[in-house]
Amino acid sequence: MPIAVSDKVRICIDRGGTFTDVIAMSETKGDHLVKLLSVDPDNYADAPTEGVRRVLEWFTGETLPRSQPIDTSRIEYIRMGTTVATNALLERKGDRCALLITKGHADALEIAFQTRPHLFQLAVKKPDVLYSKVVEVDERVAPVWSEFLEEGKLVADNGDKLVKTASGVVIQELKALDPAPVTADLQALYGEGFRSLAIVFAHSYLYPDHEQQVAELARQVGFNNISVSSEIDTKIGFVARGQSATADAYLTPEVTRYLSGFSKGFKGKLEDEDCRVSFMQSDGALADFRKFSGLRAILSGPAGGVVGFARTSYDPLEGSPVVGFDMGGTSTDVSRFSGSYDHVFGTTTAGITIQVPQLDINTVAAGGGSILTYKNKIFNVGPESAGAHPGPACYRKGGPLTVTDANLFLGRLHIDSFPKIFGPTEDMPLDYDIVRQKFEALTAEINAENGSSLTPAQVACGFINVADSAMARPIRALTEQRGFRTSAHNLSCFGGAGGQHATALAALLGMHNVIVHKYSSILSAYGMALADVAVDLSEPFVQEFSKDSMPEVESRFGDLRARALEQLQAQGVSDKVSYDCYLSLQYQGSDTTLMILRPEDDDFAKTFVQEHKREFAFALEAPIMIAGVRVRATAKSVADDLTGKSPYLEELKQLEASTLVVPPPKPFTTNSTYFEDIGAYSDIPLYRLQDLVPGVKVSGPAIILDNTQTVVLHPQNTATILKSHIFVDVGLGPRKDIDLTSVNPIQLSIFSHRFMGIAEQMCRALQKTAVSVSIKERLDFSCALFDGNGELVANAPNVPAHLGSMQYAVMYQAEKRKGQLRPGDLLVSNTPEAGGGHLPDITVIQPVFDDDGKEIVFWVAARGHHTDIGGLGGNSGHPNQTERWEEGVAFDSTFIVRDGVFNEREIIETFMEAGTYPGCKATKRIDHNISDLKAQWSACAVGTAQLHALFDEYGKAVVHFYMKAIRDNAAACTRDALKPYAGRTYRATDHFDDGTVVKVRIDVNDDGSAVFDFTGTGPEVLANFNAPQAITRSAILYCLKTISGQDIPMNAGVLAPLDIIIPDGTVLSASEDAAVSQGNGEVAQRVADIVFTAFNVMSGSHGSMNGTHLIYKKYTWAETTCGGASAGPSWHGQSAVHTNMTNTRIGDLELLETRFPAILREFSIRRGTGGAGKYCGGDGIRRVYEALLPMEASHDGQRRVIAPHGTEGGLDGERGASYLYKRVAKGGFRMVKLKPAHQVSMLPGEQLIVHTAGAGGWGTPDDADLPTLDKPSRVIPAPGARSPPFTKANGSVSQYAQAQAECD
Repeated sequence: MPIAVSDKVRICIDRGGTFTDVIAMSETKGDHLVKLLSVDPDNYADAPTEGVRRVLEWFTGETLPRSQPIDTSRIEYIRMGTTVATNALLERKGDRCALLITKGHADALEIAFQTRPHLFQLAVKKPDVLYSKVVEVDERVAPVWSEFLEEGKLVADNGDKLVKTASGVVIQELKALDPAPVTADLQALYGEGFRSLAIVFAHSYLYPDHEQQVAELARQVGFNNISVSSEIDTKIGFVARGQSATADAYLTPEVTRYLSGFSKGFKGKLEDEDCRVSFMQSDGALADFRKFSGLRAILSGPAGGVVGFARTSYDPLEGSPVVGFDMGGTSTDVSRFSGSYDHVFGTTTAGITIQVPQLDINTVAAGGGSILTYKNKIFNVGPESAGAHPGPACYRKGGPLTVTDANLFLGRLHIDSFPKIFGPTEDMPLDYDIVRQKFEALTAEINAENGSSLTPAQVACGFINVADSAMARPIRALTEQRGFRTSAHNLSCFGGAGGQHATALAALLGMHNVIVHKYSSILSAYGMALADVAVDLSEPFVQEFSKDSMPEVESRFGDLRARALEQLQAQGVSDKVSYDCYLSLQYQGSDTTLMILRPEDDDFAKTFVQEHKREFAFALEAPIMIAGVRVRATAKSVADDLTGKSPYLEELKQLEASTLVVPPPKPFTTNSTYFEDIGAYSDIPLYRLQDLVPGVKVSGPAIILDNTQTVVLHPQNTATILKSHIFVDVGLGPRKDIDLTSVNPIQLSIFSHRFMGIAEQMCRALQKTAVSVSIKERLDFSCALFDGNGELVANAPNVPAHLGSMQYAVMYQAEKRKGQLRPGDLLVSNTPEAGGGHLPDITVIQPVFDDDGKEIVFWVAARGHHTDIGGLGGNSGHPNQTERWEEGVAFDSTFIVRDGVFNEREIIETFMEAGTYPGCKATKRIDHNISDLKAQWSACAVGTAQLHALFDEYGKAVVHFYMKAIRDNAAACTRDALKPYAGRTYRATDHFDDGTVVKVRIDVNDDGSAVFDFTGTGPEVLANFNAPQAITRSAILYCLKTISGQDIPMNAGVLAPLDIIIPDGTVLSASEDAAVSQGNGEVAQRVADIVFTAFNVMSGSHGSMNGTHLIYKKYTWAETTCGGASAGPSWHGQSAVHTNMTNTRIGDLELLETRFPAILREFSIRRGTGGAGKYCGGDGIRRVYEALLPMEASHDGQRRVIAPHGTEGGLDGERGASYLYKRVAKGGFRMVKLKPAHQVSMLPGEQLIVHTAGAGGWGTPDDADLPTLDKPSRVIPAPGARSPPFTKANGSVSQYAQAQAECD
């Protein structure tokens, strides 16, 4: 008989990639868990539907046939997180969609930011675009330049319409929208079968009218899904907003189809209002399933986990912030909660920029399935994963050693507690023997190479330690980079593999407590039950912040609150609505915005300054600007009743006060387990969680298991069992002494992570605090650590030209200032003689003293490209420069900070001195220079603090020992990389466009050492493309790492096995007076080209920085421009991408037109300009700048005369060129070709047109290979061309990490 019930069941589902977790909650029957395969077509069509069916069978006692729709009358709600959108994006299986975009910019999203995804990679492959067809729309608006603004003016002088937008910005309608041709284009697209559109127009975030008009036309034609960029995002950024819109157009139909199919499994198709169906969005809020869109579904499942740990592991009475640690099979997600959710508003997922609110979730490629390898005397964990097939070695499918295998071998997994589902017949237990054999073989290999005597257990434990170190890196970044002490946090562990690592990871991070919820293995599903329905709205609003601006701010808050409430009511909820009001604030001239929640005292400005100081260690003396307003409206659900006020603290206090004696726990068995602290295997007790009553304490070493998770307790750990948690006191004890008699490859790997992690934290601090476009947007900067002598230890580069050259700058200061420096001092330098590249690359250098303040034990440095440092005609890169003094400010060794005081007066005086030379002008934006120097100071402060923390943790002797070991290891890696080329001589010759020759001869010896001899290279030139020797060394370092395909550490040891001969008096060895402004780039590019040519690894690239400078009064816009990438023996060249020695981003259209009086009329790919071949070279680009006011424009580019060469019969790439669309006296315009390096004066309406070169082809082409405009030479990657790996969640840490992925 059916069981009579008087209540309804609440069902929460997390549909993951492998498993679907379901938790059902009932007031009368308690909780019920269901776990099933996400894909099992032999048994059911849809896993979530099947999960609901099984829950109802448990709840009602009735049998429910799969063939019948499910009755929802006994369901209170269904809440679900799904990977449908994520998988469609990762696997590129979304809906066919078309893109409508502003005329001249059809290729904008394909070019994107012009960076290659991986810096050290021969075969460049950018992520594919999501749209199938693009149509240009002849419309155009742009912000009115400040000098043209006139209050109340509605028509421009040329008759264009002027509109003051809701944001307060006045825009000019340069080209009105004509509906007739747009309608025709839409009808044609509809006829071709398109039903989903993305509409992306320039500056629509300010003026959405044109997009809205086209959207209405599309609706009239009959399109089902229309993604309008201005409705998706209200922030500046043409490419980012465009990619978000195309992602929405690509994913929403797929999500809609899934929801339609899901609803068909229920009676009434889920339209019954008594059963609410909601889906988790990426921002941690629930949305009615009818309002659920693809773009907001990317992190649907992981967001449930964040809500779950936040509501179950953060105790407001105890107050400690919590780090969420979700370790799965292929990756680990980390996040942070301190009483409110942290959101990010611009992330990159699967190579696509997503500009919607998302929880700050960061993914690291280390999970249970991460493959263990030993290369170059270093232990490596991941990033490759064994996946489900073949899976870890213990799965009996021939898989490699993984993290899971290491835990099994160490006895941290109990074989008998795993189901017997492995092997070919899927009825066998985990295979311990194959794991033992593999670890024994690997240990023998390691010992033979190192002369060590490690045991297999020590090797397995070493890999676990390296994995923990890799996972600690993003956690440190998530906390320390934002000014929070990592050790002040608790660690909340969830996910299938998290319990095996959590306590050791917490100890590594100095955390005192680990919290494991009873539903930790299904916490993403449980989080759905704890989530709220919310609406997040924002709009641009540009105004200086002051008391006078607050009435308008309050008015906008009110409007957004009303709109948010209306949207909540449309989802059927309006009770208990709370509103969080935010202002997006920034310093004037900076693009770093902080989202400030309304403080209790309503003092937004004070809170902004405090937050800026906490996160970036300084504040600016500049006005605070409002960039936007935001309101998040939340309708509270039953979550408050589920979590209570104190998840664990009150219960812990009650247990401490209780006199009740709890009997000691009884293990159900023991297991032989290895712990590093003990140094041997020992039998430890195993407990089943369900057998442990609240109040029981379990001391480590021990293991606690339930049906879905394993929690490992190390010897110093003590676990207290609570009603809903395992609360672990980590018991931080003294760190084990590290043997310094020989190099331990395990510690070598760990210190590699730590040093690089510090350099990366410096970079993130610099990027976020800089003002200039060059540093902040184009990422033209690098940060690094150096030993006490100034030799490179770890470099986190964005620009390869900085790779080896920075250490010469630090070594120069270390020698010059020996005995003169004190703690807190910082130096600034940029001259080539002092180790610089070219003068705009200014380096800030700080000595790091020991605790006594007597000995310099490290140095840190931050190098950034300053857009304006003065120079000939006010341009540091003027094409007519012939002498060094024409290139702008010069710092040899100047104190920027002395005894903690910023030396602003002398710095400004030195900048101004650059304008005292004939024909020269000083910087026009000294305020930007000072701000960027302070940002570099901030980066150095971060590095110094982190190094001191490392010394505190390990001691000076250990840190110095492994610093040297890492450098020695890099030298060995270089030798190993070159040994395959031993016994031969390699030669190459190339030329600059003026005919100057560059030659190299490379002789590789049997031991892997080599001689790079540049004898025969042409003499120094009376121009600005000479270079200091450090630039050639950087190029060689870059080429070696790229050719080897190995992860060679980037430090001083890399070049140790090389003898590099650079004759004095050549273009590669600039004398003290020689002009060098373009040598930093163009010489580095040519050296890289000839090294690659000598080793015959690929064809010639476009091989130029293609630097453009636009100058008007105090305003300067500078950028480098991409071209065609090389083809190789198994790949086509990528079009429109930076190559070799640069990987800086291109300036965004909307940013350019906001900051400078010019219009970017076109940015397109020059189809067919790559050389033909069996594998064709990548195509160059066309970029057209139109002047709005009289201005100066310059461009320096190569490959205008000497074409990029084809290889092995491939044809040369097409040369680049520059043109001026110039006014003529009688009216009209004429097109004139410019010199390869030029500076011209431009009048309003005139255009500078830049064409960059295509790359050479590889292999003899057939007729079918010849490129045409209809059949471009790019598009299809050949076999062997590796696509970039896609990450699932890129939060605040990975905003920098994504850029860093373009660099490692």
